[in-house]
Amino acid sequence: MIIRIMGEGQFEVDESHLDELNRLDDALGEAIEANDDAVFRTALEALLAEVRRAGKPVADDVLVDSDLVLPYAEAHVDEVRELLTDEGLIPAEPPVK
Repeated sequence: MIIRIMGEGQFEVDESHLDELNRLDDALGEAIEANDDAVFRTALEALLAEVRRAGKPVADDVLVDSDLVLPYAEAHVDEVRELLTDEGLIPAEPPVK
């Protein structure tokens, strides 16, 4: 699946990493619900770091739609709250292509 980090680029991430991404996404959602900015910041950075670690950067000259879009690292908690769905930022199942 292709995951875009806003302002940074796209990463091709194997679906085998979905469980870990969901775990990190759950922690991010809990921090948002608790209005805990320090924990939110740590959780967002952990989620983005895992995408960078597990993913392979998509070349800038390759045009491909993103399956998921994640906020940029400096995003405010309110900006991320607007992006959340019932499943958080990362769906439990891989996006259907």
